[in-house]
Amino acid sequence: AVGQIYLMDKNPLLKRPLEQDDLKKRLLGHFGTTPGQNFIYVHLNRLIKERNIEMFFVSGPGHGGPAIVAQTYLEGTYSEVYPDISRDEEGLG
Repeated sequence: AVGQIYLMDKNPLLKRPLEQDDLKKRLLGHFGTTPGQNFIYVHLNRLIKERNIEMFFVSGPGHGGPAIVAQTYLEGTYSEVYPDISRDEEGLG
């Protein structure tokens, strides 16, 4: 989520030291909402699997969008829905 908010797509795995050109001029998303949504998402996922609960986690597309995109990308759901986004360095960029 931090990478989505702050980084351009040139160096997603930080294989080289960050440069000014790696940072976005305009931030998309808000890091203030991202950690809380990540926390809730991951713990709800744990409860859903542990207790076989049927539920939805509803999050708006606003400032917390990077949180949900990051979580679904990491678990593989995002690439199932958007197969053009691979689960490798190219997909991160």
